Amino acid sequence: MIGGELFVKNEEILYKAAYYNKAVMAVGWMGVIFLRALKMIIIPLILSSLISGVTNIGSSENLGRLGLKTISYYLLTSTFAIVTGLFFVNIIKPGIGADLNFSQKVEGLVESQRSLGQTLIEIVPTNVFQSFNNNSMLSIIFFAIIFGFFITRVRPSHRDVLRKAFNAIFEVMMQITLFVIKFTPLGVFGIVVKVVADQDDLANLGARMGLYMGTVILALLLHFLLTLPLLVKTVGKARPYRHMVNMSTPLLTAFSTSSSGATLPLTMKAVEMNSGVSNKISSFTLPLGATINMDGTALYECVAAIFIAQAYGVDLSIIQQLIIIVTALLASIGAAAIPMAGLVMITVILTAVGLPLEGVGLILAVDRILDMFRTATNVWSDSCGAVIIAKSEGEKLNV
Repeated sequence: MIGGELFVKNEEILYKAAYYNKAVMAVGWMGVIFLRALKMIIIPLILSSLISGVTNIGSSENLGRLGLKTISYYLLTSTFAIVTGLFFVNIIKPGIGADLNFSQKVEGLVESQRSLGQTLIEIVPTNVFQSFNNNSMLSIIFFAIIFGFFITRVRPSHRDVLRKAFNAIFEVMMQITLFVIKFTPLGVFGIVVKVVADQDDLANLGARMGLYMGTVILALLLHFLLTLPLLVKTVGKARPYRHMVNMSTPLLTAFSTSSSGATLPLTMKAVEMNSGVSNKISSFTLPLGATINMDGTALYECVAAIFIAQAYGVDLSIIQQLIIIVTALLASIGAAAIPMAGLVMITVILTAVGLPLEGVGLILAVDRILDMFRTATNVWSDSCGAVIIAKSEGEKLNV
């Protein structure tokens, strides 16, 4: 009698397990196809984006004194933002204890014993096509920047043809990217269903996601309220919080719309009318900042990459974290013009250190909220740069 009851219960368990597996498979394929589509577009997209971005900057007489000041400022603040994010995510460790049980699936991870010298040497590819095949993102980014730079140094007739060609290729890749992005909700749903279905403790996963969001917001606020104002105060010799009040309308617009591009006219108006920056400075620094300056996004992506590694049970070495810093910094040069740049950058960074892209699903599930904070940070950094550069040019401002 007892044996019969146990047999019936086992049959029920097996039936439920089979039904459960079929249900997960019924939606899980959407996540698999979405990730494959991301892998398909990422290399041609980042390659064409960087080449197009570098050639357009170099071909518009932008690389004089003003251009060098602007680019130096953007690289400096992006580096500060990334280091701030890495500091907080390594201190708080939001992903530790998430127990995704995926450690055995992590393949292709860069070996932790790789030295800094070896990593730097391998940035220069011996065969660029092999780098494409191996997804060696640092090598690809390096080649794209070098290729774009030397396009600006060839004879004008060839330069114009090449620039137009890569602008056209980038436009095509943008259209393909927009098409793939339309399926983001379905792709994320498929990924999240599979992740959640494999969890024994959903409350713990939810708590870890909340801690991850708190880590990103805390790091962004520090960069927004302390790092950038200190630069305005010490380097620009201006009053940062007076400038912040002047920027209240574009900052609130950026926060609510999550679009720095849509906020650009308001940003230029506030910087010129309220803070007193000349049109010569603002019309150069702010559009350029919208192209290559992504403090908030770079910080967010680095925290996200470390969080995913922690959740997968992967302990990233100092060298691997340096790779994240360099990749985020270089990828941000052309990524600002890409739709859903955050998705593209996190894919590039995860590929660079060999982490599985399945972690993207968890990140995108809470991306909309964090997008508001990082967009406001991007716009604030652009405006601070305009003030600092205007001051360095001897302009008298209202801040």
